[in-house]
Amino acid sequence: MIPADWTPHRRDDGELVGWIRPDGDGWAAIDLLGRVRVEAGDWLDAEAALEARGIGYLAEVWMLEGEGPAPLRVRMVEVTPDRIVVKVDDYGDVSRATPRFELPWPLPDRLRPVRPGDPDGFTVAG
Repeated sequence: MIPADWTPHRRDDGELVGWIRPDGDGWAAIDLLGRVRVEAGDWLDAEAALEARGIGYLAEVWMLEGEGPAPLRVRMVEVTPDRIVVKVDDYGDVSRATPRFELPWPLPDRLRPVRPGDPDGFTVAG
């Protein structure tokens, strides 16, 4: 649940890109995954940080740890202040059903961006 003192920030086209909340004497920018992008800055810096980040990161491949011996490549299906739903990457084959996982919001540590050395789904280990 979003606290009452968080103000939604939307792009010019109306798309929500995050929230701005009080932070000491300044303002913090919070992205759609609940991560702080700017701390204790001024209001305009918080707006600029959210607009610069946009929402493209939601379409990227992420890694989910703790569901098997190796991290799973996943894509986000739903992001709300109540939950984050991801599915195992289907590599664009929408006809194939892949497992889904419901995670808490804000972003849990076990869901993370891809790092060098993570499984890429295309390379066969020998």
